[in-house]
Amino acid sequence: MFWYDHDVSGWGWFTMSVGMILFWAVLIALGVMLFRTLSRSDASPTSIGTPPRGPAGSTAEQLLAERFARGEIDEDEYRHRLAVLHGTGDSGPRLSKS
Repeated sequence: MFWYDHDVSGWGWFTMSVGMILFWAVLIALGVMLFRTLSRSDASPTSIGTPPRGPAGSTAEQLLAERFARGEIDEDEYRHRLAVLHGTGDSGPRLSKS
């Protein structure tokens, strides 16, 4: 019944090693999933890999005003793009001065 003088064979060591690796992999995966669930900032579920959106209800005009306030675009470009958004300006290409 007890062959090999009560020692574990080579396959026994192999299965114990694989079992230990799987045990720690599952434990770490559960820890990561728990951490991600608890650290989620919003309550709504989002798909993985989806870029975060800006504030809810932000319109193109608000985003344009924010870019103007940060100095990313100058006043002429701001007015031109605002006119295009309202449909009163020309739709031709315009180069940025940045």
